[in-house]
Amino acid sequence: MSLEFATIASGSSGNCIYVGTENTKILIDAGISGKSICAGLDQIGVRGEDIDALFITHEHDDHIKGAGIFSRKYGTPIYATCGTWCGGEYKMGKLNPLLRNAVSHDENIIINDLCVKPFNIPHDANEPVGYNISTDKFKVTVATDIGHVTKTVMDNLAGSNVLLLESNHDVDMLKNGSYPEMLKRRIYGDKGHLSNETAGKLLACVMSGRLSYVRLGHLSIENNTERLAYETVCSILNNYKIKVGTYLDVAVAKRQGVSEIIELK
Repeated sequence: MSLEFATIASGSSGNCIYVGTENTKILIDAGISGKSICAGLDQIGVRGEDIDALFITHEHDDHIKGAGIFSRKYGTPIYATCGTWCGGEYKMGKLNPLLRNAVSHDENIIINDLCVKPFNIPHDANEPVGYNISTDKFKVTVATDIGHVTKTVMDNLAGSNVLLLESNHDVDMLKNGSYPEMLKRRIYGDKGHLSNETAGKLLACVMSGRLSYVRLGHLSIENNTERLAYETVCSILNNYKIKVGTYLDVAVAKRQGVSEIIELK
């Protein structure tokens, strides 16, 4: 059984991730318009009606704003924590109650041949989670909007074949940028976002022989660049004697538009 992964959007302005097998296809987050989600799916040969489930990480607009539209159009079940439903259901509009599903940390949700497990992350939202998506052979992890690294985060990243990891900002760009001080403190606070440097060090700590693909995601449009994120992370990995390009493929997920499809066989 093969497993496919692609980002449809990944950045501070919107996030949507596709994971699928021959039998099951899901989305993680819907923080772009329904039209943009469908256009992205079309690029990878998937129809909106093919999506079996939509999982939401938390209620911020860049992760949830297209969820209600998509669900109403295609009858797609939505899965989110109780905290996310509490904080974000009004943003999705009226939903069919039968499509509204609550999940808990570390609960295994079986969608046909996929097992989806949410795990706790530290972020300034009601009950935010990352997700592990697994088959009997492969594991994909989506881990963004992480204020600081916890044991829970590290444990859930371990053993992944594909990892979408937040590399949100360069610390110097953030400190010297135009954001108001309150917003700066939020971003680099314990419930904000991971810097490039922290992302690189976290990768070095969880690196194993199973990890083949890393996609750096959720980059800030104001306080980061694709080149800076990539070079910072790769430099840190090199310092830990982890060679990028031989066994480990590292790239930056596109802010808008579909990144290349990763297929695990």
